[in-house]
Amino acid sequence: MSGKDKLRKFRENETFKCLLQPALEEVFRKDYRLKGKWNREIFGNDNPIVIELGCGKGEYTVALAQKFPDRNFIGIDIKGARLWKGAKYVEENHIANAAFLRCRIEFIESVFGPSEISEIWITFADPQIGRDKKRLTSPLFIRRYLSFLKKNGIINLKTDSRYLHEYTVAMAEQNNMKICGICKDIYGEGYADEILSIKTFYESQYLEKGIPITYLSFIPDSNGKELIDPIWNPDLWER
Repeated sequence: MSGKDKLRKFRENETFKCLLQPALEEVFRKDYRLKGKWNREIFGNDNPIVIELGCGKGEYTVALAQKFPDRNFIGIDIKGARLWKGAKYVEENHIANAAFLRCRIEFIESVFGPSEISEIWITFADPQIGRDKKRLTSPLFIRRYLSFLKKNGIINLKTDSRYLHEYTVAMAEQNNMKICGICKDIYGEGYADEILSIKTFYESQYLEKGIPITYLSFIPDSNGKELIDPIWNPDLWER
């Protein structure tokens, strides 16, 4: 993508009502103006809110919004040029229950209030090999999610990374979290239902290379206890 094309998309992003782009000073160590107010001020209803972390071009967020008009969906990513595609589609097709947020996930506690989110999707996130504090399913991030996730809210992880999948399974099991669904090859084992069959741009590329797609869903209830880092053998998994 050329620099001019990126600049064009950035300018167009400014015109999309469905795309929120808070400045750093709006979320760094302070509450964002929409914290606790997403239902009322963005969607105008009390329907459950589902978020997608690292949504990229927004394929999952858009597809879920179209399949479930009785829920609201927010795709979150820091890459404005990627968000442009999903936001443009939502604007042009008048999808009222989908929105996008350009923000670092590290600041997510500043964005959502207690019990404001019903469900989380993490789709094809960077496994952050060797960088545990950056991994979106680490205890550090799970604690952040618990600050705004409703009781018994589910986290869904769909990934091409066996490394990230096995790490997250170990994290959930060793912290006594309830695992709701698990599969190491959703297409090869016939596990992919209507929702799991939604494909992102990157997922299609992984499938062309013959890389299995894994899935895990779990309820991240800490039961008031401090979450621990899992004991596992990362050397077993290269990806």
